[in-house]
Amino acid sequence: MRLSSMADYAVVTMSAAARHCGAGRVSAAQLAEETGLPVPTVQKLVSTLTAAGLLRSIRGAGGGLQLARPAAAITLADIVEAVEGPIALTSCLETARHECALEECCTVRPHWGVVNEALRGALAGVPLTRLSALPAPEVAA
Repeated sequence: MRLSSMADYAVVTMSAAARHCGAGRVSAAQLAEETGLPVPTVQKLVSTLTAAGLLRSIRGAGGGLQLARPAAAITLADIVEAVEGPIALTSCLETARHECALEECCTVRPHWGVVNEALRGALAGVPLTRLSALPAPEVAA
């Protein structure tokens, strides 16, 4: 399993936004500069993350972006799901999708829910505070 580029960029963008907690608001342009991502990409992500309730956009003088809730209350699962949709390794559990030739006789299908829950649980165990912490400088020996 591999995250899409947009999900990866969303994590990077949210991590940068979290580092501004308590220091006021930040603009999409500032986030783009800090992350090295193109401004249009960050603007698209900001729109998606705002719609998902992870960022809040304040208009007017002194406006900008801020986390919609504390960084400790936002998880990696929240961010990935905002961009990718529900976390699932297979699509066979989605009621509208019928792409698998084994669907009628598959004995593993009933168990994928447990696997998906375990994967989501692992991602939900990683708070944004952990992702936004800057790495400690390496100490020369």
